[in-house]
Formats: sequence, C-alpha cells, structure tokens
Amino acid sequence: MTKADSAIVEARANVERTRARLIDTARELQERISPRTLARDAWDSAKERGAGLAEDAVDAVRKRPMVAGGVIAALALFLGRDPILDYASKLMNGKDEPAKPAKRATRAAKPKKSSKSSATARIGKTESVE
Repeated sequence: MTKADSAIVEARANVERTRARLIDTARELQERISPRTLARDAWDSAKERGAGLAEDAVDAVRKRPMVAGGVIAALALFLGRDPILDYASKLMNGKDEPAKPAKRATRAAKPKKSSKSSATARIGKTESVE
C-alpha cells in the first residue's frame, strides 16, 4: 500500500468514528427532548420544590407557633363565616332555627310578569282582562 492509500483508509476510519459520535449525540439529544423525559424532569423538579416548601413551612411553624396558630384560626374563621353567622344570628334572635342570610347578588333580577298576563293564564282565556 502506498502512502496515499493509507491516508485514504485513515481518513475513512476517521469519518466513520466522527459519524458514530454524531449519531450518538443525536440519539442523546433526542432522548433529552422527548416528551416523556421532559415530563419526568418537570415532575421531579416539582416534587423537590414541594418538599422544600413543606420543610420551610414546618421550620416556620416551629419558630413561630403562635403566629401559625393565628393564621390557621383566621383561615378557619374565613372559610366557616356563613355557618358562624347563622349560629350567631340564631343565638341573638332566640329562635330554634337560624335566620336566613341575605342572598348575595349574583345575577340580575328577572322582570316580574304583569298581573294581566298571569290572570289571563290562570283563567285560561285568550282575551285580555280590563
């Protein structure tokens, strides 16, 4: 074999090694950006952050138990405000049943039907009542 032939063989071997590394790199990148891998990494990250937040919360409660108790009590009062108000109004009114709380305005009021149309509907007549 001549020197030129050995250089060609060596260059081809170098091309094959480079091609193999390129294919390995492409497979690795494909694995890294696959939806399954991305979802798993996101889930692991969320679990780690959640665990860290839980540890921080426990540490904060240990440092200031009175403040934590106050926050929990305020939250419980806020969430249970309707039953508490019902019971308080029951005690204030001296009734067996609690007073009904005022309805909150959630929708626009529907217009009432006129008495003529309701009277006509009750009687079953088609002519108007005057």
